[in-house]
Amino acid sequence: MLRNIFITGGAGFIGSRLVFALLKNEPNSRIWVLDNLHPQVHGENAKPPFFPNEVIFIEGDITDKYFLKKVVAQARPELVFHLAAETGTGQSYGEVSRYCDVNVMGTANLIESIREEGGGVTKKIVLSASRAIYGEGAYRDKCGKIFTGLPRTTEFMAKGDFSVPLPDDAQHPVSPHPSNTSLAPAPASIYASTKLMQELLLKQSGEGCTWNTTILRFQNVYGPGQSLLNPYTGVLSIFAKQLLEGKKLDIYEDGLIARDFVYVDDVVNSLVKAGQADLNRGATMDIGSGKAVTILEVARLLMKFLECSDESYTITGQFRAGDIRHACADISAAAQNLDWRPQIDLETGIAQLSNWARTEFK
Repeated sequence: MLRNIFITGGAGFIGSRLVFALLKNEPNSRIWVLDNLHPQVHGENAKPPFFPNEVIFIEGDITDKYFLKKVVAQARPELVFHLAAETGTGQSYGEVSRYCDVNVMGTANLIESIREEGGGVTKKIVLSASRAIYGEGAYRDKCGKIFTGLPRTTEFMAKGDFSVPLPDDAQHPVSPHPSNTSLAPAPASIYASTKLMQELLLKQSGEGCTWNTTILRFQNVYGPGQSLLNPYTGVLSIFAKQLLEGKKLDIYEDGLIARDFVYVDDVVNSLVKAGQADLNRGATMDIGSGKAVTILEVARLLMKFLECSDESYTITGQFRAGDIRHACADISAAAQNLDWRPQIDLETGIAQLSNWARTEFK
């Protein structure tokens, strides 16, 4: 018998690659893909990616509960990958209801659809979660205590103070430290709060049901194929587009914002492994490169591979409310539970992104 796999957001940057990875790694499966082909991501009058005949693509939205129930009733999925989400940190402040509708209510609709129409066959839901739920990154003081930095205020950042406030009991000196699931969530944006709610809904609703949930908290995903149309997509795609248009990059704060960039194929591999692994209910893991790099450093790599002047940027001092200073993943749990480790280093990944972006602008 074929195993039915259902992917929400399956025509997106990560989802479309996941489809082909599953075709290779799950040959006895039928894959159902649901995506709304939102113009912000896919452009106007978008068409779905080319999928082989064994992939069933349905255009639709997870916010439409009754439509979603019909799709789930047809698919009767044993395995679900829930990738559909709104993802812009800054945009979430201005469009609160949109982010709650898609990320929170969309997840609730998915849960109810699986319960009521899934035929009791669903065994696992894998959630594409976000490191944003941690808020500020982790820090370690001289005594070895690990804690989350406190939120930064717009008042101080407007004065050019981009440092992260620390708890009163922190023993200096303090240095950034990779985040992991031992840290309590501290979301600093509407987007982050909705992503945390996805986790909670799936964990709590799974009690007594046929499925368990696996949660993968992604760091900054990048690579060829990431939307160059969406102003709220990954910073590297935005930078590549601007450089190829001959523009100077506006780099926020002092250029020393640090992120953990993980290549899209490594992320897809983590999803495939999570779908196959026998894990405890609610197992949660961080997915990243395990290394932090500043925005200025990664911008210079892009300039190098796109053959732009290494002065094609301006440190603006601008900032975004709710943005965090430092992010890096502790990937040891994924290594232990999924036998997963990133395979593409940053320089290789930036080179591949640059080559792809250049062809898009010919």
